[in-house]
Parts: sequence; structure tokens; C-alpha cells
Amino acid sequence: MNTLVAKPHKNDDEYFVTRLPRRDLTEHIVCYMGYERTLHRPVTRRLAALGSVLMLIELDSPHRGRVAGTPQPPDRSPVVGLTDRPLLFTQYGRERGLLAELTPLGARALLGLPLRLISNTAVCAADLLGTEAGRLSERLIEARTWADRFQLLDEQLGARIHSGAALPSQVQGAWQELLRSAGRMRINTLAERVGWTRQHLNTRFREQIGLSPKAVARVARFHAAIRLATRPRPPSWAEVAASCGYSDQSHLHRDFRLLTGHGPTELLASANSRGSAFTGTRQGTRLVSQDLCTYGSTPAGETG
Repeated sequence: MNTLVAKPHKNDDEYFVTRLPRRDLTEHIVCYMGYERTLHRPVTRRLAALGSVLMLIELDSPHRGRVAGTPQPPDRSPVVGLTDRPLLFTQYGRERGLLAELTPLGARALLGLPLRLISNTAVCAADLLGTEAGRLSERLIEARTWADRFQLLDEQLGARIHSGAALPSQVQGAWQELLRSAGRMRINTLAERVGWTRQHLNTRFREQIGLSPKAVARVARFHAAIRLATRPRPPSWAEVAASCGYSDQSHLHRDFRLLTGHGPTELLASANSRGSAFTGTRQGTRLVSQDLCTYGSTPAGETG
């Protein structure tokens, strides 16, 4: 499998390595990311709205602090539910760990609870997984290489996912339709397709996913726009807006502000700043350091 490594930044010790999950887990896990970095002064971190659940298993935890108007972040190994707004926190010190980006299907099976309970907030992994979270962290610390750690995640998360509960088929089907259409399917059409009224779809979707179908559509459209805008030869913002189903460029700009706290140009211009928005394991690594990424490398001192 391909890995993606970002070389250290000039002012901080920092790199990322990503890997796809085992083939039988691709409906449940989007991607894994291993990371190590040290921040010598406090910075504000920003998580953009995501249509996925982030689970961090920390080997070394940084100091985190609350930003006014936002929830208090967990001290260690946060799990972040689906969000329709940016989440902010301050951070400094050394951090090392692994991140698993989960689909709603994977998060429901792994965590064993309706995702409304963790939407738009972060919860300590130990509060959701109990002592299993600590045991997994210990085994990851003992592993010698990132490749060993990724294999361990496949084994441990995979076993729990395959024995866990599934989403209701109508909710899973509606979720997949929203992703396939990049948020452009009308909610009335979606409800008809799964055989529910719009009100019933909205109620069941919120319960199981944590956001409304309309909010998930908005987030999916935003991520489609980011994919277009970060191509090697990207179209203009007006062309991105038209291609992704925004009514006009102002509509795109409003949604970017709502979902990231940045306008589109500001988001990309801040790509190499310590406080830039994280937009997902695949997009985010490229967005944070587009010009520093190489394929097939391994971190210094590792063999796999």
C-alpha cells in the first residue's frame, strides 16, 4: 500500500504518515494517519467540519486548552464525532500517536452507540472504549515501526468492528447516496429513495449519524470543493462553485466560513501555518503541506 510522508517543517519537528486500512475494512475506515510533532509555543488548532469520526490513540499527549465558545478538549486520546462547524482548541508540546478516520458505519460498530451522542464534540477514547483504549495504546507504544502499528490497528479495530452493530440499512443507504452525489441530491428525493417521509428520515438520520441529512450534504459538498481546489491545476473559485452545486461563489464562501471558520482563499493561503484547518486524513495532509509530501518514504529510524 502507498504511504504518504510529510517532511519536517523548518520551525517544528513534524511529519505525518498515512495508510489505507485492510481491504475488508474500507467501508468502515477511511484512512489511518501516524504523526509526530513538537510545538514549542501554544497555537490554535482547528478541525474543519467533517463527515467522519476521528479517533486518536495517543502515545505522547500534548497540552490542550479550551478556546472560548468551544467545548473543553479531552486531555488524552480524543474521539471527535461528526461536525457541522469547526472545532478549535489550543495546543503545545510533543504529541505522537495514530488517528483512525472512521465512516459512520465503522464508528457505529466500533463505539457501540448512536453517533448523536458525540456529534460536534470530542470525548476521551477511554470513556467510550473503557480499558481497551489503554491496552491498545500500550501495544502501539511497544510496536517498533509505523507499519507494525497500522497492522495492529487493522487487527484490533477490525475485530471490534466486525462484531459490532450496523447502521439501519435505510440510514446507511441515505448516507451513501449523499456521498455519491457530493451533497447535491435533494432531501425529498433521498427520502423517497429510502422509502421514508422526509421528517422520519431526518429524525432517524440525526439519531444514528449525529447530523441532519441537509448538514451532511453541506459538508459533502464542501469536501468536493476542496478536492477540486487542491488539484495541481485547480479551476477558479467560480468554476468550483458551479461544478459543486453552489448557487454562486458567495454561497460557496458562506459555507466555507460556516464549516471551517475561513473563507476559501484564506483556507488555502494558511495551508502551511500551524493553525490551518484539518480537513481529513487524505485531504488534510495534502492541504497542510502540499509542497512537502513524498510517496513511499518512511520516517527516520524506521524500517517499515
